[in-house]
Amino acid sequence: MERSVLSTVIRLAIISLLVGFALNFFGIHPEDLVTSLGSTVVEIYRIVLRFLRWALEYILIGAVVVLPIWLVLFLIRLSKKKN
Repeated sequence: MERSVLSTVIRLAIISLLVGFALNFFGIHPEDLVTSLGSTVVEIYRIVLRFLRWALEYILIGAVVVLPIWLVLFLIRLSKKKN
């Protein structure tokens, strides 16, 4: 094996070990993950959608303040370049 391949395999093994310890700490076992894989994917999808809805609201609120300030600064810089 090449050195980079071997180091990647070792890193993946160490990360897998740490994730395994963490899952075991929370009482999650491999059988649970496999049997509930379908519902897990659906739940992850729902969590991502909830996050995106939450984030979009704050992005829009922030844009009301940030975009006008950016536009003014952009126009000031643009006018300085023309002179």
